[in-house]
Amino acid sequence: MTKIDFYQTCDEEITFACRLIGQVYRLGHQIYVHAKDAEQAVAVDEHLWIVPQDTFIPHALQKSGGDAPIKIGYNHEPLDHQDVLVNLSGIVPHFFSRFERVAEVVPAEEDRRQAARNNYSFYKERGYAMKYHQMN
Repeated sequence: MTKIDFYQTCDEEITFACRLIGQVYRLGHQIYVHAKDAEQAVAVDEHLWIVPQDTFIPHALQKSGGDAPIKIGYNHEPLDHQDVLVNLSGIVPHFFSRFERVAEVVPAEEDRRQAARNNYSFYKERGYAMKYHQMN
């Protein structure tokens, strides 16, 4: 069964997500980043060139068709199975259960946290194993 991790951060959402992606990648995982829209997907793509600062993270936009261990997409199901889903979309993607792990990034802004609360309730009602991480 898919394991779900929520990460509440005080940092800007994309910057934190890129650091998390770097950590997960260094552990040997393939990652699909599910953005809310094209603008956010491009922002993640651009941030991964500079965050984290200490290493190169091979990545590609899903629509480019490039072969990379980290794919970034939005508004559609990923083309191939990856083992970790980083969800930035604000909603639970219908394909989340294909993944071994889901990382839900909880935005720092209080007015944007309701979507994360809704996602938490969705997973909890269905009996998924969840952990909540307060990041500083």
